[in-house]
Amino acid sequence: MPHNIDSIMPDADELASLARRRRFKDKLANITVAFGGMFVIVAIAVIFFYLMFEVWPLFKQPDFEKSHTYAGVQQQVSFVDMDEYNSTGMRLLPTGEMQFFRVGDGSSLGASQLPVPAGVTIASVQRGAVLGGLVGVGLSNGQIIVFSPNYGVEYGEHHARTVIPGLRFPYGNAPLTLDESGQAIRDFAIRGSDDALDVLGINKGRLVWSEFAEKKSSDAEAGGLSLGGLSSGGDEEAAPKVYARSSEVVIAFPATQIHGLVIGQDARWAYVLSGAGNLAVVKLKGEEGPTIYQQLSVTRGNTEVTTLAALQGNISLLVGDSTGQIAQWFLVRDKNSETDKFSLEKIRSFSLGDAAVTAITPEVKRKGFVAGDAKGRIGYFFTTSERTLGIHQAADAPIRALAISPRSEGVFVQTDKSASFWSLHAEHPDISMQSTWGKVWYESYPEPTYTWQSTSGSSDFEGKLSLMPLAFGTIKASFYAMALAAPLAICAAMYTAIFMAPGLRRKVKPVIELMQALPTVILGFLAGLWLAPTIEANLPGIFSLLIITPLIILACGFAWSQLSLEKRSLVPEGWVPLLLIVPILLGGWLSFEMSRPVEVAFFGGDIRIWLEHSTGLKFDQRNALIIGLTMGFAVIAPIFSIAEDALFAVPRHLTNGSLALGATQWQTLTRVVLPTASPGIFSAVMIGFGRAVGETMIVLMATGNTAVMEWNIFEGMRTLSANVAVEMGEAEIGSTHFRVLFLSALALFVLTFVVNTAAEIVRSRLRKKYGSL
Repeated sequence: MPHNIDSIMPDADELASLARRRRFKDKLANITVAFGGMFVIVAIAVIFFYLMFEVWPLFKQPDFEKSHTYAGVQQQVSFVDMDEYNSTGMRLLPTGEMQFFRVGDGSSLGASQLPVPAGVTIASVQRGAVLGGLVGVGLSNGQIIVFSPNYGVEYGEHHARTVIPGLRFPYGNAPLTLDESGQAIRDFAIRGSDDALDVLGINKGRLVWSEFAEKKSSDAEAGGLSLGGLSSGGDEEAAPKVYARSSEVVIAFPATQIHGLVIGQDARWAYVLSGAGNLAVVKLKGEEGPTIYQQLSVTRGNTEVTTLAALQGNISLLVGDSTGQIAQWFLVRDKNSETDKFSLEKIRSFSLGDAAVTAITPEVKRKGFVAGDAKGRIGYFFTTSERTLGIHQAADAPIRALAISPRSEGVFVQTDKSASFWSLHAEHPDISMQSTWGKVWYESYPEPTYTWQSTSGSSDFEGKLSLMPLAFGTIKASFYAMALAAPLAICAAMYTAIFMAPGLRRKVKPVIELMQALPTVILGFLAGLWLAPTIEANLPGIFSLLIITPLIILACGFAWSQLSLEKRSLVPEGWVPLLLIVPILLGGWLSFEMSRPVEVAFFGGDIRIWLEHSTGLKFDQRNALIIGLTMGFAVIAPIFSIAEDALFAVPRHLTNGSLALGATQWQTLTRVVLPTASPGIFSAVMIGFGRAVGETMIVLMATGNTAVMEWNIFEGMRTLSANVAVEMGEAEIGSTHFRVLFLSALALFVLTFVVNTAAEIVRSRLRKKYGSL
């Protein structure tokens, strides 16, 4: 019997229940999608703000402010110093008395007398290399005393720390005779080693380079570790040490005009200031002995040099003048000269004010310095970043002496009328927009450069944290990868979507998409250990392959067109590309087999040497070509998949209409399908570019990680992502290096965000333009 149609139709209550369930599911789906979208936006925002939180301290203005002022300090002071904890200090009076005091309130901790002979006064005090910690005291009788501040640390109950100041005399506590004529020692420079003391000074009216070595004597009166002050600094040695002049070399320079001497790095160079601003560079080490290497004027007009100091490492020279300017000079190698020819050049300058600079003290562990002038101003400057980090009025009298603690957390200021302590908190003074994104002239470099070199084994290392080489390497790697991947992927997508047989398409497309599942670490491993050596050994074959493969395809196409229709019909339509597999493989085999004979016949047996000599291109085994091949292979799959879907999704009525009007398949593809699918193709390219920009493991293992800025396809690079992966594990948390790595991650984040935003704008316009087709 036929069913009653009313019996199978839902009643009104069932329809209402179905409608309620449908509305509930729709709302749930909308809420889920909206929540997912909002979660993605919030996650991106959280990542951005976290990166900003880690990066912001890099550009924060340092705290440099007065902490204490000491009353009743009205006396001339020749030298001041502090310990690394800013708890204990010392000051040297012209009488030779070294006063020890507590930095917090200025209270006295005792005193010690330098071994100054009776009736002799202090004529000058000169610091040695800041890393060595030596201090030389020139006396009015032609002698010098060399000591180093010593701060002993003791821990008492509840781990309370007590710093006990004292003096250490590494070359004996007896004065050393420098000028045998008895003239006051006002200008000299010292450099110490474990077994000798080098002194550049004046003896009998001549500029001399002297060495003081240990003198073996059973009746010596002074010990090499004799100490003064409150701390012992070490155990007394059984055999006392006496130091005396062991050698002396006269330097041909008019000593009567000298009023400033500095010894350069490793005692290879020395700088002699004479007159108002004439500076002579002395080459201390050479076959002919110390000689005048260069002479120049470091001031202009009536300006006079008022103070001279060496920056940490003794590579750079800081020159303060009577106009309040402080200039940084260092020796620059002539890059156009075949020999090691140097010249002293002014690199950068800083302005303290309009009064004469009276004191300059460099930092112990960084390339910064503190300076004071005749009007009582002090300033804190950093050379690498060219930053002026604070200028303050510290007193109403000329600054006579300055001390900056080894940890750069405090500055002690001394005038003839007062003394004060300034707290300093500058965690990252070496970072600025100029030092991270602009060219910087680093010490000993022939010109300003973009350089990334975050660490070194040397204690006087100047950090080079330019992000430009890393950003350049990121763009370079992405460019070569996209140059390979984009044309291949888009052309493959065009053929697969339009010309290929449906049965073959169903097999090819999943295989290519499966390439995305390959771990990039495996690709990087293969690229670094197999592909790079293979290409290096068969470089002519690679270039032959680039020429032979297109020729083989054209030849096969021409031969196919010459066949009769009956023979061509033997191969089903859309399956013809399979016939190219064997010829292409044979062409590749032939290219590699002919690689060595071609290299011997045309490139002298080694194409790498030929490239460098003939074209100037250097060849590294792990280079941009390896990255282009490997990362291009990894990027092909996502570009192909998205582009093919976009092309295949073009409505059939558009292609059928075009073909019905007489257009060929190629005309239909270029004039109908491609414009309609252009938003999707553009999205595919940008997604592939984003994948290439953010790739880490392939570039980490196959580029050599050299931070160079060269478009040369045979040289490597270092990318932002790979740099973070390599160095983040070694960076000290909170350090400048650590935060700059976060800055590079932020730069990569912003780069991808800007590129994706621009891509979305372009895609929207393309969709709007061609959406009406």
